[in-house]
Amino acid sequence: MRAWRPESRTASPTAAGIRTSARCSRSRRSPTAPGRNARARWHGDPAYKKSNGDPHDIAVVVLDKAPKGITPARLPGLNQLTSLQGGDPIVSVGYGAQSVTSDHGGKTLHYQDTRFVATGSFTTLTQAYLKASMNPAHGDGGTCYGDSGGPNFIGDSNVIAATTITGDMWCRSTNVDYRLDTPAARDFLQQFVTLP
Repeated sequence: MRAWRPESRTASPTAAGIRTSARCSRSRRSPTAPGRNARARWHGDPAYKKSNGDPHDIAVVVLDKAPKGITPARLPGLNQLTSLQGGDPIVSVGYGAQSVTSDHGGKTLHYQDTRFVATGSFTTLTQAYLKASMNPAHGDGGTCYGDSGGPNFIGDSNVIAATTITGDMWCRSTNVDYRLDTPAARDFLQQFVTLP
């Protein structure tokens, strides 16, 4: 992650669950198989596939009960992200690498095991993805290894535009996030949360 600062606001829980990516499954063999522990159930989109179009890379963790003292983040309305303009702030939250250094042995990713936040600039939408600049030369920050499934907010709002999916190899150019405002994402999410 580049240009990150410690984050104090609540990331992504709602009264019903937490959105993440299907690739963040606890099971590499079946990322869409429902899972359960004593306090939550995990559901990956059964349509998940590795695809350049719409991979359905989305999952929900359904909590047994709503956490106390947390104001839930909101989901975007249908196709709400189409109103974004180039340069609009996209605020990423995550626990991934905060920096990358180079030395004689190659590149090293550095982690602090702390939640951080960075602001990038919206660049484009595709059928399934929101893309944001995280180029430090433009004053932008973004995500890195370990941030997959984390939220990306629309500016300073509590609306989660998308969940982190991927980016460039060394976390310096483009943050690629799975949109939560598309019909496909909403079809999956409506099984677990109330949509705007």
